[in-house]
This record gives sequence, structure tokens and C-alpha cells, in this order.
Amino acid sequence: MASRTRVPRPAWAKLSNTDLLQLRIKDLGLRLEGTWLEDAMAELDDELAEKGIRFRPHVWLSDEWFSPSGVPGFAIPFYLAHPRLMRLERTQMHAVEGGTWADLLRIVRHETAHAIQHAYALQRRKRYQQTFGLSSTKYPEYYRPNPSSRRFVQHLPLWYAQSHPDEDFAETFAVWVKPRSDWRRRYADWPALRKLEYVDELMEEIGAERPLVKDRQKVEPAHAIKRTLAEHYAWKKEKYGPHFPNIYDRDLKRVFAETSPETRRAPTAASFLSRERAEIRRMVAKWTGEYAFTIDVVLTDMIGRCRELKLRAVGRERQLLLDFVVLLTAKTMHYLYSAKPRDWIAL
Repeated sequence: MASRTRVPRPAWAKLSNTDLLQLRIKDLGLRLEGTWLEDAMAELDDELAEKGIRFRPHVWLSDEWFSPSGVPGFAIPFYLAHPRLMRLERTQMHAVEGGTWADLLRIVRHETAHAIQHAYALQRRKRYQQTFGLSSTKYPEYYRPNPSSRRFVQHLPLWYAQSHPDEDFAETFAVWVKPRSDWRRRYADWPALRKLEYVDELMEEIGAERPLVKDRQKVEPAHAIKRTLAEHYAWKKEKYGPHFPNIYDRDLKRVFAETSPETRRAPTAASFLSRERAEIRRMVAKWTGEYAFTIDVVLTDMIGRCRELKLRAVGRERQLLLDFVVLLTAKTMHYLYSAKPRDWIAL
């Protein structure tokens, strides 16, 4: 999607990753204006207008996606404001959350729902509570989604609507507001349809009203973040990186063979996994929707254990690949169940 105004190429865009990582986020001089993010917000404006909603969230750049409690707006990660920073994000984290037009709009719709909830204090309404639950419910340290449940819509990965009542509302709104989503047909036989119908009625009721909360506060804006990019990514890798003990050995030995005179001519499991790393990561990310960096950290640890155990890739490579992908998927989902709590109501 082309931006409306050409933004001058900053000098730091030509720096190597090593040099770029030494810069502070506040010194990057980032802004939303003139970027594809501005176009995304214009697209959102059109979608809200089509639904008869007068409210517009205020947005700002920060270090990640979040909508602070009581603030009718949301933050967008700074790296999405420039292609060079998106490339750095991919290098550091193996993925760019919101890095495509479709993914960006998907997350923007979700965060807009949080902003609307804050703007109109929806959590105080009795029917909202009856439909989605209490916003005061503590965000869990982990949640166990039921992939087959039809009580929740499916929008963001990891069956995110199941994590908390507020996320259930945000996901339901995102499905409802998306143009041509055909939600009545898509969820016709689902209990989740009742939630969509409530959102439809609720937005009809409040769409033309002025918001109750007009706070334009910008929490942790990018222009005030003093951390260097190197410090930021050290923090981010710590936050999203799992901390498993070395519990893979028994499972790995079920997939790969130990070194012996009969197997020593077979490639090592470590070399086999390293060669197939990109394909493995793609398959597991597709199945789980999990953050690519999390998958890669678990995969790195497993490759290391294979090397230490001197395991060999014996047998048909395609079957070995599929068996290992199943194993890695299970370990990735285990991390999902024991993930750290988020600091904000965030994606």
C-alpha cells in the first residue's frame, strides 16, 4: 500500500545492523505521518464510518502493541514505521508482527476494540459482563485454548479470544467490523454468534454517541524511549524466549537414532535440522500461529541437544521432518501454556 506522503530517507537507514542497534529509539525520529501506518488508519476510519461509528482511536508509536487501561487509543510498534526497521525486526526476531497489510489491519481492528471499550466504559455494562465476562478478571499467566470451541470467534492466532474476557470482546469486534466478513453466515451454527449479535446491537446503540473518556494520553511513546535498539531486542528476546530445562532428550531419541557403528554414516540430527530449519519454523508457525522467535529458540535448544547427544537422522527424511515438526509443535504449545503475563492489555 503506497503511503500518501513521501518520507525522507533517514541517514540511519543506510547503517549496518551492528551500527543501527547502537541507536536509541527516541533518536530515530519516527512518526506515523506519511507512512503506510497512516494509510492503515485511514482504512480503519472508512471501516468505522461504514458501521456508523463516530469514535476514532488516537494512536502513537511505542515498543509494542498495547492499549492501556482507561485510554481510548493504542500503541503501534515503532519498527512498523520504516522498512529498514522492519528488516531489522525480522533479523532479530525472525518475524514482523503486523508486517503485511492484511496482518496490520487485523491487529488494528483488534486494538481499536480495546480503545472503544475504554472510551465508552463498556466493561461496566451488565449485558457486556453477561456476554463476555468481567474485565476485572485477572489476566492469567497462561491459558489453555480449546481449538475446537465454537463459543469464541477465530481472528488472531492462538485462539486469542479465549485468553481473557476483554480479548474475547476485542476479537469479536474485529470479526464484526471487518468489511465483507459475512459473520452471520460464517458463525451461523456457533454459540459465538450471540456475541457478534450483541456487538452489532451495541455499536448501533453507541455508534453516534460521544465517547465518555477523551484522554489523549500516549503511554511510553517512541520519542521518549531511551533504550538503544540493542537493549530493546535483548529485552524482547528475554520476554518472548522460553526457558525450558533440558527435557527434550527422551522425545528426541524417539525421532532420531543414537550414534552407533550402524548409524554413523547417517547425517547428524543437528545438521539435518539446521538444513531444514526454515521449513520447520514455517510449518510450526502455520500450525500454531506462535511467535516465530519463540519457535526458533526452542528449535535452537533442540538442535543443541541433538548435537550433545550425538543423534543421527536415520530413515526417510520426509518422515523425520514431519515427526520432528509434531514434537516441536507440542513443545511450542507448552510454552504457550506457561507464557509470561503481559504488562498491558495487548495483542
